[in-house]
Amino acid sequence: MSVAHVTGAARGIGKSIALRLAQDGHDVAVSDLPSMADELAGTQQEIEAAGVKSVALQGDVSDPTSVRALVADTVAALGSLDVMVANAGIAQTKPLLEVSPEEYDKVHAVNGRGVFLCYTEAARQMIEQGTGGKIIGAASIAAHKGFPLLGVYCSSKFAVRALTQAAAQEWAPHGITVNAYCPGIVDTTMWEEIDHDLGEINQVGKGESMKAMAAGIALGRVSTGEDVAKLVSYLAGPDSDYMTGQSVLVDGGMIFV
Repeated sequence: MSVAHVTGAARGIGKSIALRLAQDGHDVAVSDLPSMADELAGTQQEIEAAGVKSVALQGDVSDPTSVRALVADTVAALGSLDVMVANAGIAQTKPLLEVSPEEYDKVHAVNGRGVFLCYTEAARQMIEQGTGGKIIGAASIAAHKGFPLLGVYCSSKFAVRALTQAAAQEWAPHGITVNAYCPGIVDTTMWEEIDHDLGEINQVGKGESMKAMAAGIALGRVSTGEDVAKLVSYLAGPDSDYMTGQSVLVDGGMIFV
């Protein structure tokens, strides 16, 4: 039985990924901040309803000690770590000239350092196990293109893309693949917050900013968490064994590279 860990799994894309991996037959550890404990427990219950094992863990991906404990507790509860999905992330919508160094550091602590810590701690465990593994990170369309008012967020996602390429090359000899998923506009709380902040900056009403951005989606709709989870399911499964170092767009046709 394969064991997966999904960070930021209390809601949104992370929850969708965790539930899809459970449907695929993985035992799934889920983690999120202590403030999300109640929602995380709900995710765990839904995973167990799929007939697999689960454990809900509290932690902060920006903290090395916390990430080390998340990996260790996953192994202690479920027996191994075979798939790590470094999904946790935060957004920021602000003109670059108004961003403080502290705000910059906060975004990169979660989106950049958090992914780095999840990648490296998972790799150490997988190398010790000697059976390879799948490491998967949360990037974004913002890992392929910089967007105004999202500059710091974009820079953190470009970092994930570069880290994914480097890690894939370093850990390939151990049978570990490293890939990232790059969603576009997803119907989640994070995107509601982005829409709100863009609306205040541009002085437009609720939903107008997202509507304007969504107008450029070739498939004509914003995505769901399930759309993203389908890609992660592939990256976590055997059909992607010969794929590594890629940051794959799943955006309905917004960015073409």
